[in-house]
Amino acid sequence: MSNIAALLKTEIIRLSRKTVRQTLAPLQSASSSHRLQLAALKKQVQSLEREVAALRKQAGKTVAVPAAEEGGDKHRYSAKGLRSLRARLDLSAEEFGKLIDVSAQSVYNWEAEKTLPRQAQVAAIAGLRGIGKKEARARLEQTGTA
Repeated sequence: MSNIAALLKTEIIRLSRKTVRQTLAPLQSASSSHRLQLAALKKQVQSLEREVAALRKQAGKTVAVPAAEEGGDKHRYSAKGLRSLRARLDLSAEEFGKLIDVSAQSVYNWEAEKTLPRQAQVAAIAGLRGIGKKEARARLEQTGTA
């Protein structure tokens, strides 16, 4: 009798494994195809993110902003230009911000290309391009901070 019991037990195990394999085969193939699709989508997203970053970097360097309506000219802004203007005038970010009526953190964010100044601020920055160190200090003294 033990021989028949062992035989039945092995047969049941064999049939149950076969049934499990048949049930899982479509799920495994679907899972595999989903993984391949996910990998392809991830590669596509990465390439698109690189492209967007490159375009943002290219567009963020120079932004043309229309000036006030009286002149009709456009003022250009670039973070590199702002850094060099501030260095040329020998002003801290706080002092530069006071000249154009913004916070020092705004100046830092503009220089780091995290944010862009508004049109009025770009016009104020453009107005400072033609002045020298002495005039910048004089304007700071007029606002009451030196």
